[in-house]
Amino acid sequence: MDLTAALPTFVITLREGFEAALVVGIVLSCLKKAAQPQLNRWVFAGVGAGIGASALVGWLFYLGMGAIRRSQHPYTPIVEPLLEGTLCIIAILMLSWMLLWMTQQARSLKGEIEGAVTSALAQGSDPAKSLTQGYAAAWGVFSLVFIAVLREGFETVVFILAKFQQGWVPTLGAVAGLAGAAGLGLLLFRTGVKINVRQFFQVMGILLLLIVSGLVISALKHINGAVDALAQLQPQFANWCDVNSASCVLGGLVWDAHAILPDKEFPGIILKTLFGYRDRLYVAQAIAYVSFLATAGWLYFQSLRGTPSAKPSPSRQAEP
Repeated sequence: MDLTAALPTFVITLREGFEAALVVGIVLSCLKKAAQPQLNRWVFAGVGAGIGASALVGWLFYLGMGAIRRSQHPYTPIVEPLLEGTLCIIAILMLSWMLLWMTQQARSLKGEIEGAVTSALAQGSDPAKSLTQGYAAAWGVFSLVFIAVLREGFETVVFILAKFQQGWVPTLGAVAGLAGAAGLGLLLFRTGVKINVRQFFQVMGILLLLIVSGLVISALKHINGAVDALAQLQPQFANWCDVNSASCVLGGLVWDAHAILPDKEFPGIILKTLFGYRDRLYVAQAIAYVSFLATAGWLYFQSLRGTPSAKPSPSRQAEP
C-alpha cells in the first residue's frame, strides 16, 4: 500500500489538531486554576463530539460522492470532476484563511480563551441558582471546546474529500496526525516538556502553504476534466478547447519531465504529495500556482511580522 498520499493529511491534521489541543489544554488549565475539576468531563465530551461531528460530515460526503461515481447518468463524468474541483477550491479557501487568521490571532489566543472560560464559570457562581447555572457553565465549556475541535476537524475533512480519488490512505494520515497532535498536547501541558510552539506553527505553516498551493494545480486539473467531458457530450462546447493545446482549458505544456522525474514514482511522488509537483505542468496551472504561492506567502510572512502597535501585554501572550 502506497502511504505517500497520507503525508499531506498528516501534516495538516498535526497542525490543526495541535491548534485544537492548545485550546483544550488552556481550558483545562483554567479549570484547574479555578478549582473546577468537575467540568473536565465536559471538556473531553466537547473533544469527542467535535471529532464525531467532523467524521459524520465526512462520512455523509463520502456516501454522496460514492453515489455520484456509481450513477449511470450521462452527465456523471462532468459532475464528478467538477465536484472534486469545487472541494479543492473550498479546501484552499478554508485552509488559507485559517492559516492567516491563526497567525494573526496567536498573540491574543490564550487571553481570549481564558476570558471565555471565566465567563462560562461566572454563570455558575450564584449559589441560589447553582444547578441551573452549573449546567450553563458546563454547556459554555463544552461549546467552546466543541467549536474549536469541529472547526479544525471540518477543515481536515474537506481536505481529505478533495483527495477523494486517492482512497482511504489520506484518512490514515489524518488519524496519525491526530495522534501526534494529542501527543504534543500531552507533552506540553502534562509532562512539562518545553516545545517551541511558535516555531512549530511557523514551520508547519510553510508546509501548509506548499500543500495548499498543490491543491491549486489539482483544482484546475479537475475543472479541465469536467470541461473535457462536457465537450465530448455536447459538441457545441468543443469550441472552448484549443485544438493546438495538449489540454482543453489549461493551455500548452510548460514542461514534460515524465521521463526524468515521474510523479508516480519515488522521489517524484513525494514532491507531488507535499509540494504539488507534476511531471507534466500546463500554462494555467503554472501561473495559478506561482500567483497563489506568492500572494499567500506574502500575506503569511506579513502576518508573522505583525505590527508593533498591536503588541499585547505579557499577561495576554498566547501559547503559540
